[in-house]
Amino acid sequence: TGVCYAEFGVRVPKTTGSAYTYSYVTVGEFVAFFIGWNLILEYLIGTAAGASALSSMFDSLANHTISRWMINSVGTLNGLGKGEESYPDLLALVIAVIVTIIVAMGVKNSVGLNNVLNVINLAVWIFIMIAGLFYVKGDNWSEGQFLPFGWPGVLKGAATCFYAFIGFDIIATTGEEAKSPNTSIPYAITASLVACLTAYVSVSIILTLMVPYDAIDTESPLMEMFVAHGFYAAKFIVAIGSVAGLTVSLLGSLFPMPRVIYAMAGDGLLFRFLSHVSSYTETPVVACIVSGFLAALLSLLVSLRDLIEMMSIGTLLAYTLVSVCVLLLRYQPESDIDGFVKFLSEEHTKKKEGILADCEKEACSPGSEGEEFSGPPTNTCGAKNLPSLGDNEMLIGKSDKSTYNVNHPNYGTVDMTSGIEADESENIYLIKLKKLIGPRYYTMRIHLGLPGKMDRPTVATGHTVTTCVLLLFVLMFIFCSFIIFGADYIYEQSWWAVLLVVLMILLIVVLVFVILQQPENPKKLPYMAPCLPFVPAFAMLVNIYLMLKLSTVTWIRFAVWCFVGLLIYFGYGMWNSTLEISAREEALHQSTYQRYDVDVDPFSVDDGFSYATEGEAYPGWGPSEDKSFSYQQMAGAKESHRTSSRSKSKGRHKPPSEALIANDELDYSPE
Repeated sequence: TGVCYAEFGVRVPKTTGSAYTYSYVTVGEFVAFFIGWNLILEYLIGTAAGASALSSMFDSLANHTISRWMINSVGTLNGLGKGEESYPDLLALVIAVIVTIIVAMGVKNSVGLNNVLNVINLAVWIFIMIAGLFYVKGDNWSEGQFLPFGWPGVLKGAATCFYAFIGFDIIATTGEEAKSPNTSIPYAITASLVACLTAYVSVSIILTLMVPYDAIDTESPLMEMFVAHGFYAAKFIVAIGSVAGLTVSLLGSLFPMPRVIYAMAGDGLLFRFLSHVSSYTETPVVACIVSGFLAALLSLLVSLRDLIEMMSIGTLLAYTLVSVCVLLLRYQPESDIDGFVKFLSEEHTKKKEGILADCEKEACSPGSEGEEFSGPPTNTCGAKNLPSLGDNEMLIGKSDKSTYNVNHPNYGTVDMTSGIEADESENIYLIKLKKLIGPRYYTMRIHLGLPGKMDRPTVATGHTVTTCVLLLFVLMFIFCSFIIFGADYIYEQSWWAVLLVVLMILLIVVLVFVILQQPENPKKLPYMAPCLPFVPAFAMLVNIYLMLKLSTVTWIRFAVWCFVGLLIYFGYGMWNSTLEISAREEALHQSTYQRYDVDVDPFSVDDGFSYATEGEAYPGWGPSEDKSFSYQQMAGAKESHRTSSRSKSKGRHKPPSEALIANDELDYSPE
């Protein structure tokens, strides 16, 4: 998923709506809404979980006096958790409200603050590693204590803890600020994932060796593990690291959420009042307040474990769809990608209104070179830039615009440094394969029906890939469901279960192979995900499997969330989206100009009217010498509509002057 996001980061470098904007211009409005709706869920739950975790930590520092007081004074809530009693977490609500106010006031996410908090977090991690070594006991891993729930338990835990690794999608949206996005974005994503992996695995090892797995405190395990061995001072040192880490996490969840809501509201998919930007704070205040209020409510009522599971399922689905988008886009013909690049250049050369024009003037306005290529300033897809670039990006330095300028017409289609198309032989994996196989490499390609260097994708091959990817998605879902829920039949080696598994694996392999046989788009991006179609297909398989490992209650809640989203889309978004409004306006203009055109033969204006005879070819509209006569200029703007209406009128010719007078009397309207 990381490498798919890295390709997205360099393909769409000037967008801050993350996967929502990406899918809007590549796949379509409905899928974009679905991804955006799940991203809102991810950030919403992330904020609530961060507030809830901070509340639990403060409660642990106060020896659980806060929770006891809440239970005694307010009471407990049953049914919101998995049967356990949970209390309404007022402290978490207060924390969420405070952070919402900070974000709504327009405080920027600075590099300095993040670096300080992360250094504190890192220092505490090193302390845990060193101090924990004095208290480890090998007995905690012996006698069935290691992997007590087996590999199914590991995978279920992985699905639940997937939220710990999210955040690389934020890196992918910072391509504009990167000095060299072709190297820095993939490097940053890889480095952050490796750092997360190292930290989490090492802390888990120390934790399970210090405390038996069944005795681990579920609310604040890292602080309580030292208390179990009598090292009380360590509890406060870990608390400092927890505050630093959770604060970064909380801000990281709440900053992007209003931006995605703003983008969706700007496109008309959510209620347009949510896209209101305050002239005082230069932030989408309404979106901040609404999202912060919902997050505060969730942190008050829902337990931390349930919040985490809900966050994982939305994120996993959004990341799966990003992998699907990358797979689809790489096999589409050039015309589709040209439209995509055109969208980008038009997107950032169009005139912005209000406060967004002021706050983005310096950061996003194209130079004179960019305007030269931009074409008509119309927004074909309606996606908008999100406000205040400093909210969610880390400003590393000025972008290297001479190398990768999104306004250049060839961005994303050719190698900007050399101006040549990407050559298949440049791929390091193919070079190694050629050396391994030798001269038989080309013979093997011909036998397997793989595309050659000169093969280019067409509309037909693009449709083939789209069909295969959709079938692959459905088949993987069925396959993973059967592996998880029919595991007993597989372990018992029931002949029908084994046959079904083998059949589904074969079908998946066949679909991937059919995709492999289609020609890829030969143009080169600054960074491209390696080993297509295998890497995105594998990402889809793993993500779907992890989603299905989550609990049934989580799926029910997720289904409710999706149902609410679909109600909003079909009840409001579909009818008020920018695409729908543009289509209506175009239809209205078409009908307006056709009214002037019906049964009217072309004429030209010199000293008077000169009519074309029936035998003559119909001339095009030329520029009028009489500037006051603007009718033919208006009709010339809609040449395509006029042509279609003219063909209808050829059979029933009418004297032009009479037709003009009749139309003028009947169809006159203020517009």
